[in-house]
Amino acid sequence: MIPAVRAATSDDRELLGRLVDFYFHDFSEFDGRDVEADGSYHYPWLDAYWTDADRRAYLFDVEGHPAGFALVRLTDPIELAEFFVLRKYRRAGVGLAAAREVIARHPGQWLIGQIPGNEPATAFWRRAIPVPFEERGLADGHVEQRFTTARD
Repeated sequence: MIPAVRAATSDDRELLGRLVDFYFHDFSEFDGRDVEADGSYHYPWLDAYWTDADRRAYLFDVEGHPAGFALVRLTDPIELAEFFVLRKYRRAGVGLAAAREVIARHPGQWLIGQIPGNEPATAFWRRAIPVPFEERGLADGHVEQRFTTARD
């Protein structure tokens, strides 16, 4: 399956919010987060992806269906803030293709991090990063990869 990766627009705000809830639901396995009183997971920076010049939101579609998202911060280094693929599309190449596309859109120095205990994410990023990278484990259990991509 080949995903279409596109920049999210303000019309996608509600869709992205729903996908973020799915993401944090899956992520609660690792961080223990609870839902808010209204049954959602609150992501305080979501609106900033439409107002801050240094943030980019991307949606992934497969055959016209939402399949995931990436949230990128154009800082120094560039940071992958959040990355998610719906379970249906996992292990089908969707995440790998989407990750590489997002990375290719922003040449430069990158930082991708994983929280303690999220070994599946660490294994994924070791495969997905398209260039040699430096990986280190932090004292608090976080893992991060640093790498640089060049313009084509």
